[in-house]
Amino acid sequence: MFRILRKRRLAEGTHDFWVEAPEVAQHARPGQFLVVRIHEQGERIPLTIADAQDGKVRIVVKAVGKTTYELCSLKEGDELADVVGPLGHPSEIDRFGHVLLVGGGVGIAAIYPIARELKRAGNRVTVILGGRTADQVIMRDEFDFADRVLITTDDGSLGMKGVVTDAMKVVLDSDEVDIAWAIGPTIMMKFCALLARERDLKIWTSLNPIMVDGTGMCGACRVSVNGKIRFACVDGPEFDGRFVDWDELLKRLTIYREEEKKALERYLEKVGEPTWL
Repeated sequence: MFRILRKRRLAEGTHDFWVEAPEVAQHARPGQFLVVRIHEQGERIPLTIADAQDGKVRIVVKAVGKTTYELCSLKEGDELADVVGPLGHPSEIDRFGHVLLVGGGVGIAAIYPIARELKRAGNRVTVILGGRTADQVIMRDEFDFADRVLITTDDGSLGMKGVVTDAMKVVLDSDEVDIAWAIGPTIMMKFCALLARERDLKIWTSLNPIMVDGTGMCGACRVSVNGKIRFACVDGPEFDGRFVDWDELLKRLTIYREEEKKALERYLEKVGEPTWL
C-alpha cells in the first residue's frame, strides 16, 4: 500500500499529494507518469509525476470524474492500493539555449519538474502559466528559478487577460526560442502546437488519451502522430505537437463521456455534497 504523507488544496477541485513510494521515486524523471488505483475495485488512472524526492512522489489531481473526485476526498494517512511507475519516456533534458514552457491549469504541475531540470542544465527558461482565474494558476510561486514568468487568466484577474497563446506570441515576437513545451488541456495544447508550427518551433506536448494498462498492451491510448499510430503510454507521453492529429485525439476523448457522467452522478448520490473539493 502507498500512504498519503501530505495533502493540500491548491485551488477548488485541485489537490496536491505527496505519496510514499520509494522504488518509484528512486527512478522517476521529469515527464513520466504513474498509473494509480485507489482500491481493489478502483479504476486505473494515469497521473503525471510533479516531483519525486526522499522516497515519495508528488501528484497534483484535479477532480473531473468519479475516480478523481474520490481521490481528492482522501486524507493524509490514507493509502492507495496501487502506484505503478514511473511509466513513459522522460522529457528530453539538454542544454538547448532559450526554452519556453507553457502550462495550463493542472498542466502547470507537469511542466514544473521539466522546467526545473532544464534550468539546472543551463538553459534560459521562460515560463507561461495560464488559468481561467487567478486561483487556477497553481504553483506559481514555485517557478522562482525561471528567468521569466508570464501569467495569463481568462478573466484578467492576474497577469495578462487572455489565453496562453497570447503570451506565446509576445515571447516569440520579441525573442528567439530554441525549443518549447506545452502541457495542459488538450484544446490548449492544440492551439499552442498550431502556433509553434507557424513559427517552425519544435514543441513537446504531453498527451492524455484514454489509458487502461499503461504498458502498450491494450492500445486504448493510441494517437496519430505524423500519420503513424503511436501509443502514448510507451511511445510518449510527449510528442512533437506540430505532428499530432489533434482533432482525432479530441474526438477519442469523448468516447465514454456519457458513461463518465453517469459514474460521477452515482458516486455523488452515494456520498452527498463533495465539500472536500
